[in-house]
Amino acid sequence: MALDSSGNQSDQHQPPPSNDDVGLKLQRIPNEEHEPDNYEDLHLDFSPVLFSSLERYLPDPLLNSTRIDKARFMRDLLARYSPDSDRIRIQRHGEYRQKILNSYQRLHGEIYSLDPSGFFVPSFLGAVRQKSEEGLRSIMVPSSPGIFTFDMLNPRLCEMLLAEVEHMEKWVYESRSTIMRPNTMNKFGVVLDDFGFESMLQKLVDDFISPISQVLFPEVCGTSLDSHHGFIVEYGKDRDVDLGFHVDDSEVTLNVCLGKQFAGGELYFRGVRCDNHVNSESSEKEVFDYPHVPGRAILHRGRHRHGARATTSGHRVNLILWCRSSTFREMKNYQKDFSSWCGECKFEKQGRQQASIKATKEILERRAAEKALVELASRSAD
Repeated sequence: MALDSSGNQSDQHQPPPSNDDVGLKLQRIPNEEHEPDNYEDLHLDFSPVLFSSLERYLPDPLLNSTRIDKARFMRDLLARYSPDSDRIRIQRHGEYRQKILNSYQRLHGEIYSLDPSGFFVPSFLGAVRQKSEEGLRSIMVPSSPGIFTFDMLNPRLCEMLLAEVEHMEKWVYESRSTIMRPNTMNKFGVVLDDFGFESMLQKLVDDFISPISQVLFPEVCGTSLDSHHGFIVEYGKDRDVDLGFHVDDSEVTLNVCLGKQFAGGELYFRGVRCDNHVNSESSEKEVFDYPHVPGRAILHRGRHRHGARATTSGHRVNLILWCRSSTFREMKNYQKDFSSWCGECKFEKQGRQQASIKATKEILERRAAEKALVELASRSAD
């Protein structure tokens, strides 16, 4: 189906691509200075946030085109390289989201748009607005290598988010709707993006998490976090109890405890690993346990292995934001050495270096001994 001049889909067949568009390819390096358009009002087969993120990779001839032309080019590109099963899944997910947006009545409409002064505690907001590494690190507690904790959300926002989630769950029950849960491991909770939080959360990534990640996790493309998966998880009686040992489908993960009253539920971390070493043993210095505090955030690499201990009483609710980088994921396809961030790769590399140094030392010592024998034999002959 084609996009008409207003951005809606028409029943006419899509016109063939223009001669100018034929052969155009995405750039390998995004144009970070380009400000992408907003595609939320268009009826597309893919997430509008994906279009905004992809726009920075458009070839120069298309960057100054109309929004409709850019959307058509990107949609065709995505459809061309997406398997039929993926396209059908994306289409059904879009229909699922649209049903929610058409039926669900928001409880606190103000939290669907990012209001920094109303969302964040002053220390966090002030540190980010300084736009300096020193300012960001001033509020970060390096609890363990690669794990940072800091105060982030104000209590009022936590209360409103908790109330909104309860309102969502009540709507799902009363309307007898089917709800998609956050992932295969969490059987309770909601995907915030499905309920209209997608743009707000992407702005949180762009304006706050990306600048922080650029300082703390540059090796996993902290500067190019271009998509996310945002959701709420719930633990306690009649909900999930704990969470098994795993890694996240993200480059950087933000985890903020919203409340309520609870005991247990500590996160336990056991080191960062690449795909090849995800099941390797942990060293003593990689072992770290973290107790949740409402309003306080923890930030870590998605590949940092972790789990959640049992919530023994009460009700614990957390906001999780998986931040992703398409650039990093593309780069991983061409890399074999992940020693800059994988603990086991680093250990193996150090082992190879030490073995190489030892071997070189042995060669030098053997050569020195052989030289000494030659000199001794030469003096004996004289």
